[in-house]
Amino acid sequence: MILYLHGFRSSPQSFKAQLLAERMQALGRADEYLCPQLPASPRAAVEQALQLAQSCPAAELSIIGSSLGGYYATWLAEQLGCRAVLLNPAVKPPRDLEPHVGVTTAFHSDAPFEFKRSYITELEALGVEQISRPERYFLIAASGDAVLDWQEMVAHYPGARHRVINGSDHGLSDFTRYADEVLAFCGVTPARPPVQSADDARYGSGTNNIGTGSPHPDPLPEGEGENGA
Repeated sequence: MILYLHGFRSSPQSFKAQLLAERMQALGRADEYLCPQLPASPRAAVEQALQLAQSCPAAELSIIGSSLGGYYATWLAEQLGCRAVLLNPAVKPPRDLEPHVGVTTAFHSDAPFEFKRSYITELEALGVEQISRPERYFLIAASGDAVLDWQEMVAHYPGARHRVINGSDHGLSDFTRYADEVLAFCGVTPARPPVQSADDARYGSGTNNIGTGSPHPDPLPEGEGENGA
């Protein structure tokens, strides 16, 4: 089963969530993909995710988290012992979301979205200082992310599988390039082999593993911005 967790103020309508849902449906495995609407409360969000994941054995569960969803996915993976894919994940959201305390609107609608000050404390309780089993993690980080620092992401997941994209944006508007690779890491055989870039061919796996050398961003063109993570 794949559990997708969207980002701050986002929803299951995000581009990446919809793309993965379409890929899973095309493979006849739509019933193995879940993407819930997460509440604003971090505590309530992870409780909801735990309820959805509890019936699935850890070996058969993969959690994909985008932005703030990546922060949640990291905590959940440590609790459950499952795989996790992090897409431009938030590493220090208590710091980054402090300026966003208050009432605004959801990204994909005009519905009010309130982020309470107490949620900062809830976020702090979910922090993972160091991942325990790096082989369970796959990080995709974009150097063109104007919201979060890709270098912080890389430093936070030492030894994990890394793909650092040269350019792109916070929402990974070029995610179509990586969707099949993400599904393959989750144990889902794609309908076609993942596209291999020239850099992949030169470096072999196309991944950047900290501890065996410095990360080298994939030489891909700049993507257009997409804010709903």
